[in-house]
Amino acid sequence: MAVAQVEERQLLKKLRWYDGFVICLANPGFMLGSLGFSVLDLGGWGAGLIWGLTALIIVPVTILYSELAAMFPHKSGGVSIYANEGWRKYTTLVGPVATFGYWIGWSVVLSFIGLFAGYLVQAAWFPGEPYGTYAFGGATIDHGYFQTPVGHVYIGLQHLITIGLIIAVWLFNFFGTRIAVSFNYLAGILLMFPLFCFTFLPFLNGDFTTSNLTYKLNDPGLAWGGLQIALVWIWVMIWSTAPEAAATFAPEYKDTGRDTRRALMSSAVFILFVNSMVPVALTGGVGPKTVEAYDYVGALNDLVGKSLTNFFVVVLCASFVISMNTATADGSRALFGISRDGLTITWLGRLNRWNVPGNAMTLDMVINILFVLFVGNLFGILVASNIGYVFANICAISAFILLRRDRPAWPRPIKLASYWVPIAYALCGAFIVFEVVGVGWFQIAGGGNLYGATKSKVIGFSVLVISLLLFLFRRVVQDKESPHWREETPTMPDENVAALLEQEMAPRTSAAPAS
Repeated sequence: MAVAQVEERQLLKKLRWYDGFVICLANPGFMLGSLGFSVLDLGGWGAGLIWGLTALIIVPVTILYSELAAMFPHKSGGVSIYANEGWRKYTTLVGPVATFGYWIGWSVVLSFIGLFAGYLVQAAWFPGEPYGTYAFGGATIDHGYFQTPVGHVYIGLQHLITIGLIIAVWLFNFFGTRIAVSFNYLAGILLMFPLFCFTFLPFLNGDFTTSNLTYKLNDPGLAWGGLQIALVWIWVMIWSTAPEAAATFAPEYKDTGRDTRRALMSSAVFILFVNSMVPVALTGGVGPKTVEAYDYVGALNDLVGKSLTNFFVVVLCASFVISMNTATADGSRALFGISRDGLTITWLGRLNRWNVPGNAMTLDMVINILFVLFVGNLFGILVASNIGYVFANICAISAFILLRRDRPAWPRPIKLASYWVPIAYALCGAFIVFEVVGVGWFQIAGGGNLYGATKSKVIGFSVLVISLLLFLFRRVVQDKESPHWREETPTMPDENVAALLEQEMAPRTSAAPAS
């Protein structure tokens, strides 16, 4: 059995629940990156319904993750760690596949959201410069500054801005989480301004009209009476809705149980509100054509006037940088955690001198720069990455069920009531349906304008295959052992972990059990 090498450096316990909440302020940036196509397919009313429904589905998932996060306060990696701990008794293959699926779901956010920010900056201040390949859909706007030999992407100013942002976010994270979280506080406060504009200003200034809103889910000709496109969009929206990033930082919270639960729940409530309101308010205020074209500069001109648009472009781009920061911080910790558990190469399990997973962050940076330079349809790649991301969540939700059965006596600083087990079964079944329908028909999203569906699926599944190859390399070459497909798992933690769990539970001995 592989034993992860333990370094002298450890992740620092210096975060509080509100740090995790601020980290999850990234999610509105994710939503804005997909909002236009969702309004195109579903209409304003339909988009508000499905975005809100997806956020509502995620709330109980988040509650399940709060128990799992508190069970393993010594482990970093979030969803991928829960999946591995629950499944390794039955197969060791789930851990690496879930980890890389979860990681790629976060990682490509860097290139997509960065390109979105680059597009906004160029549209606002440098509209005369070459755009190159369009960020959404892969069409060619112009021939850019040059064309890459692989992928044949026309590189414009938006791409160069994106590469600069990717490098900047890497620097923020590489030199320590506190630097990144401090930046998140500033950008998170600034984000409230455009969110206020998009959510409330259409009602306050009288621009909102229901004539701008349509409900396309009952349009004739839609497959399965509209259910197919609804399920595809729930699948797409899961990655931008889930606040589980806060759980990834569980080992770094001062009070793992209390801070993890508060961070997850506050994030879930915030995301539910924003996702339900923004599609309806913004579409009703500026009209569907503006939203469908991702013309947020034009939307801001309509809502606040040209004199304030520049300010709001700055703060909107700051919110996108939060999204990129969260992607780097969360995805790198997933790789770090699973490497420490012996399920991928040792290089990814090392902390740098600032006690953060610098090697994993560097891999994120390089991969995303390659995406910008050599992949034409970044939205299609992001959707394809959801193949592994949703699979990782399926494994983690089912791990809740398996751990309740296989480790009933394991100390749980947060222990949910027994009725959460059948809820977990229902959620796992729902996510399997989302995955099957989403993978099978995601090319119909965006009005059918997501080009390269087959290529996107090949890339998505290739990441999962590579994860298995790296797992075998770790076991056979680095750990010098024969592959084994199952591992004996303890029913109780060892002495050190038990002491840590006891310490985590001590402040809450007089509190009522979580339910």
